Amino acid sequence: MIYLDNAATSWPKPDCVPEAMLRYLRDVGASPGRSGHRLALAAERIRLDARLALAELFGVSDPLRIVFMHNATTALNVVLHGLLPPGSHVITTGMEHNAVMRPLQALAQRGVTVTVVACHADGTLAPTVLDACIQPATRLIVATHASNVCGTVLPIREMSAIAKQRGIPLLVDAAQTAGGWPIDLRRDGIDLLAFSGHKGLLGPSGTGGLAINDAFDVKCLPPLLQGGTGSRSEHEEHPADLPDRYEPGTPNMPGIAGLAAAARYVLETGVARIRTHERMLTQRLIDGLRGIVGVRVHGTQDAGQQTAVVAFTLVGQSVSDVAQALDERFGVLCRPGLHCAPRAHRTLGTFPHGTLRFAPGLFTTLQEADTALAAVAELAETTSRG
Repeated sequence: MIYLDNAATSWPKPDCVPEAMLRYLRDVGASPGRSGHRLALAAERIRLDARLALAELFGVSDPLRIVFMHNATTALNVVLHGLLPPGSHVITTGMEHNAVMRPLQALAQRGVTVTVVACHADGTLAPTVLDACIQPATRLIVATHASNVCGTVLPIREMSAIAKQRGIPLLVDAAQTAGGWPIDLRRDGIDLLAFSGHKGLLGPSGTGGLAINDAFDVKCLPPLLQGGTGSRSEHEEHPADLPDRYEPGTPNMPGIAGLAAAARYVLETGVARIRTHERMLTQRLIDGLRGIVGVRVHGTQDAGQQTAVVAFTLVGQSVSDVAQALDERFGVLCRPGLHCAPRAHRTLGTFPHGTLRFAPGLFTTLQEADTALAAVAELAETTSRG
């Protein structure tokens, strides 16, 4: 079996991830912040270690500005609903996932004006187009760091520079880049970063959160949820301090334990090394697919400008049928369709049928990539023969 669906969820996980989750469940089990006994303190140490590791990965000096949530989608909703009151204006891009577009559509029904900046047909964006879109009521710019459909990376630093000139915060959806692409909130000028734990960070599902730039004033971002935090229990008002401000309820400690181990694994391996490996595989797949008659590759077709995501179609074939054949006949697992990102597919010109997506990861080998290419070549040849 060859797993090429890492853009959905990375697999396999490093051994340290399930081991850390089992260790927590077997040896700790308690909730952090809820008690003062040794097991509660042990749980808090695990959670703090996760914050420290992620703060190091994302260039955040205060680990309390790493806030854990169910996933990147929750983090995006917290920021979008918190910063965009009725009458405000938000700018986004034509390459967004529904994790951004659906909350924005809901907010538009409540009086928020949404401007979608057009991207080129390969998913790239000229950041200067943002200038003309900014209005007096603009409260936020939100953009994916890299497309989950074709891997194209957007010019976040340049977008940030434009936003900073106007005093507008920048929210970045890093579901596809966290762990596999260098990120530094200070260097990149990112105010708020929504991250997923189960993709490039190599952690378990149901983990993720929000990384907050040290310079961002959280007073302007109200919490979406309120409840018990184990802190300031004498007050019925929700705590204003980080991270409790955005972390009500009992945390997913088995998941956080696994994420802590995964983040440490990524740090020890090195994001640069991970990026080099995935870039090599991505270019191999792009070049190989381009050499197959009947195959069209979508996106930049340059691994230097994209993450480890390769989108393609086979002329005359349903993407679902091809994916099924790759799985059943060759043991190649990939994802067909619209990838929860119809806006991006409209930009690429692949709506409504979608594309096939090969997404190699850290543990994908060159031999596996070549085997997948051979499988596509065989299917393409069969198609051409009728």
